[in-house]
Amino acid sequence: MLNHTEVSEFILLGLTDIQGLQYFFFIFFLLLYLTSVLGNGVIVTMIISQPRLHTPMYFFLGNLSCLDIFYSTVTVPKMLTGFLFGRQPISFGGCLAQLYFFHFLGSTEAVLLATMAYDRYVAICNPLCYTLVMNPRTCLLLAMTSWFLGFAHAMMHSIMTSQLSFCGHKHIHHFFCDVKPLLNLACSSTSLNMALLNVVTTSIALGPFILIILSYLYIIIFLFQKVRSQEGRWKPFSTCASHLTVVALLYIPLFFNYTPPSSSRSSKRDMQVSIMYSAITPALNPLIYTLRNKEVRSTLNKTLGRRL
Repeated sequence: MLNHTEVSEFILLGLTDIQGLQYFFFIFFLLLYLTSVLGNGVIVTMIISQPRLHTPMYFFLGNLSCLDIFYSTVTVPKMLTGFLFGRQPISFGGCLAQLYFFHFLGSTEAVLLATMAYDRYVAICNPLCYTLVMNPRTCLLLAMTSWFLGFAHAMMHSIMTSQLSFCGHKHIHHFFCDVKPLLNLACSSTSLNMALLNVVTTSIALGPFILIILSYLYIIIFLFQKVRSQEGRWKPFSTCASHLTVVALLYIPLFFNYTPPSSSRSSKRDMQVSIMYSAITPALNPLIYTLRNKEVRSTLNKTLGRRL
């Protein structure tokens, strides 16, 4: 199919056009973005520089932190520019690139969280086999699989969206280029794109989520069957608290945005929900892992103590 696109650029309308709110949002999201980049950057640096953190769990955490840095960078800088200078033009190619990287990084993170849940399952339910099962080669393969699935999912949406025709309407009621707002502007048939969005994107989110639920169900069953003391049950499960919190922060807004049938009437809600997992969650993740994980907190304190 040939690309009959007649619109060379789109206009991102952003979150609000109220000037007073724009300045407030600029400061708020700038602080969130700096927290995301600096916080996740510190975690990546610690994991690389500290031999005691060279374990499968922290290898996956390092991947997650890298994803969060890139994930927020895809959308937030453009949104910040919009708060300062108003509606932002974006070329058709730039729009497709933003769409691609947003879905690439988001899909990769969903699969990676399932991988991290499997790592916790093996560590708690099969501790004697942990180093054998989660060897460096397996960890690398699992991480590469997560990145590849994200790549394939994003490529599918980018290619399908590039084949649509846009003839006149170019105002996107969003702060970044996403699939659903672009489908609302297309003047050619979007039935296949909509099917892929509702089936494939839901599957790429729901599949890892089911694996996460199963992993934690097995962990809970194992702890109640094999561990008698209350303290003995809580101690291994407490290592999963940070991961469960991150899963909730990603999946609750994600299911609000992509699992219901798409409709133009839900565009405002979609934009509001998108803020959660594109800007807020990447900033909260390093705080969650620092505050709730004793090993990360201890390593951070020692690192800062040596530098001070």
